[in-house]
Amino acid sequence: MERTLFEPEHESFRDTVRTFLEKEVVPHHEEWEREGIVPREVWTKAGELGLLGFMMPEEFGGGGVSDFRYNVVLQEELTRVGASGVGFALHTDLVSGYLLSYTNDEQRQRWFPKFVSGEMITAIAMTEPGTGSDLQGIRTTAVREGDHYVVNGAKTFITNGINADFVIVACKTDPDAGAMGVSLIVLERGMEGFERGRNLDKLGLKAQDTAELFFDNVRVPVENLLGEEGRGFVYLMEKLPQERLTISVVAAAACRQVIDMTLEYVKSRKAFGKPIGSFQNTRFVLAELETEQRIAQVFVDRSVEALNDGKLSIDDAAAGKWWTTELQKRTVDSCLQLHGGYGYMSEYPISKAYRDTRIQTIYGGTTEIMKEIVGRSLGI
Repeated sequence: MERTLFEPEHESFRDTVRTFLEKEVVPHHEEWEREGIVPREVWTKAGELGLLGFMMPEEFGGGGVSDFRYNVVLQEELTRVGASGVGFALHTDLVSGYLLSYTNDEQRQRWFPKFVSGEMITAIAMTEPGTGSDLQGIRTTAVREGDHYVVNGAKTFITNGINADFVIVACKTDPDAGAMGVSLIVLERGMEGFERGRNLDKLGLKAQDTAELFFDNVRVPVENLLGEEGRGFVYLMEKLPQERLTISVVAAAACRQVIDMTLEYVKSRKAFGKPIGSFQNTRFVLAELETEQRIAQVFVDRSVEALNDGKLSIDDAAAGKWWTTELQKRTVDSCLQLHGGYGYMSEYPISKAYRDTRIQTIYGGTTEIMKEIVGRSLGI
């Protein structure tokens, strides 16, 4: 079934992204996996080509295009080449939304140009050592003292955490106010008391820097408050559907990637004197996976259209997130099985895909939380 989501200008952008990845990412990604981080110059090179700020206003060097289909193209191409360590999605799909919606004029002047150029790598810090899905339970505090907030606490599992120059931190500005006591405050590289812990050693996404962050009496100017004090939890809830859609986009693209690599493998790999793709079990397994991927793609594409129209609901985003990521897990597992012993070898791309996939049903909201959201939307 032909996809109707994209226009010619999106495919032109895809060509630009593909060329960039083939030149600047694919030859080096294996080395980055060993090092556990992507060099900063990759970000500035992407910025030079307009890959990071297409959604930002033209006056700050951006493309001035409010169209999530460009985000989809970028994530699909990164997934196609297995560039799971390149943390552009957090920058372009998540942080950009907060900046466009909640910054004032002074903040835009200060932050937007470097966001677009890739000179300023961004992150968002919600999860804490003792708090994951329950964002109301965060313990990091920001106490107002004159013209500053004094921030204390810790965050963990922060994507881009080592490279990040700019971190949106969810803090409690009023510990007694529950959800209404949460605010978003931007911490920047070099602030005294803002320290980074380990670059965490993960099962997958090896090239992506994921870190612990520590805040010890960090004095942050009140000018770094994002939006209004006490509105942070509301802002997070407003932006989570877009984050979850991004994860769904990657899930559908990852299913496509591993099905295609497995089709190539089963056509060439022989057993009992003939290609294993000629066996009925192989055909049936791949037929099921292909069918489910096509169905998932239709839902994801429709969700992208809904987001562009301002109509993507919290429960639709949650439904898409849990179903596509669980499908991704099943697809990768089945495709690795078809690779046999070779699938268990790290040198084969299917092995990397298997490791990278496991986080998909966890971050951005676990499958269990997503089902809870959908269930509540049904009035039960």
